[in-house]
Amino acid sequence: MAYIVAPMSASSPPDRWGDRLPRRLGLWSAVAVVIGSTIGSGIFRTPATIAQRVDDVPLFLLSWVLGGAVTLCGALTYAELAAMFPRSGGIYVFIREAFGPLPAFLFGWGELLIIRPGAYGAISITSSAYTLRVLGLDPAAPAVTLAGQTVRAEQLLAAVFVGVVAVVNYVGIHRAAILQNVSTALKVGALAALVLLGFALGGGRGLGPGAMLAQRASVGLSPFLLAMVAILWAYDGWGDLAFVGGEVKDPERNLPRAMFIGTGSVVALYLVANLVYLYLIPVQQMKSAELVAADVARLLLGPAGLVAVSAAVAVSTFGTLNGSMMTAPRIFFAMAEDGVFPKAIARVDPRTGAPTGAIVLAGCLGALFVLVRKFTELADQFIIGIWPFYALAVAAVFVLRRRLPAVERRYRTWGYPVVPALFLLGALFILGNYLVSEPLLFWLDVGVILLGIPAYVLWRRFT
Repeated sequence: MAYIVAPMSASSPPDRWGDRLPRRLGLWSAVAVVIGSTIGSGIFRTPATIAQRVDDVPLFLLSWVLGGAVTLCGALTYAELAAMFPRSGGIYVFIREAFGPLPAFLFGWGELLIIRPGAYGAISITSSAYTLRVLGLDPAAPAVTLAGQTVRAEQLLAAVFVGVVAVVNYVGIHRAAILQNVSTALKVGALAALVLLGFALGGGRGLGPGAMLAQRASVGLSPFLLAMVAILWAYDGWGDLAFVGGEVKDPERNLPRAMFIGTGSVVALYLVANLVYLYLIPVQQMKSAELVAADVARLLLGPAGLVAVSAAVAVSTFGTLNGSMMTAPRIFFAMAEDGVFPKAIARVDPRTGAPTGAIVLAGCLGALFVLVRKFTELADQFIIGIWPFYALAVAAVFVLRRRLPAVERRYRTWGYPVVPALFLLGALFILGNYLVSEPLLFWLDVGVILLGIPAYVLWRRFT
């Protein structure tokens, strides 16, 4: 039977948590979730977009440093909340404890209809497209016709990929963790190898530090800020570990450590990757390099480099898809446990300990959306949907510090209150930018989220 979990009072410490999901993730599996959920296709593709807007190399590098700083501010803040509330649901739990059940429900509603289907679709389409390229097939080729709409090969294979990771997670998080650990090791290894080979073998081709930094240009504030949006997309995924907090061993200790290690490693990898890109490819040439990593690999390894990087992107994004399937269904599980989603979504397999009801729901939605929407539509709906709740969850630190001053905190946000405030400024920027550049899409997604208010009222009244 579902039960209602009320927000904590000022005198009540966190319980030792009543989650029905077994704690099977150790520290390094948790680190793999952070890294695997963050490193997808962004670092292989985004630098070209950044170069188009910021063709001054020092500013180009500064933009990646600033993006990493905003990401670390978020991770440092979430670590306090994750250690304080180490239960499944992550952002949903943080918002519920700080602001009450309705804002938390709106987050889950947005995850159900906008955020998570958009994430699954964007990630899986990228993975399937590069898989087809490795196999020498055309990703845009028509595959089948559904309800009068032509489904491309990349969309059909993407739906299959969503189904595969759903099945893996259905049989237990320990199996999903193995897949996550392996795929994370492969993607980090591929990126590290590209960096090492670039600096080791690119001697005659490299520009050298002086020539690289001498590439200067005049860059306006607006293009620089637009570049930051793409960079924050590349860094996204750092907070996903909190969703699976109820399945991490020794959570008060391991959740903050995993967030620090994982996020810090991603920031470091992204910075050195961009350094090797700029070392081998002039920034003006980078503007037209949609897959800049492939151009670097081709310079170093010849035609085989393109195939190698395409395979690396396919593996990288498949691992990111698996990480998202590991984490996001726990939001729906937590909501069903609270009695604001159907009770069937809270089903846990007694043998594997997997929240199978939530996984089936997430897998079906992801496969459906990827068949009917294109990559850019899916990516945009994810960004607009998730960032208001990122901001709300970080703001929860201020609320809970004031409301629950006596509650034990195994970790306190370093640099409080400046660090969470800096993240909130970043969130305000990204939302303001989308409001100006894509007002119709922005308000459409906001409208869908606000429809959750009458849905919540009706659910509470009739259940």
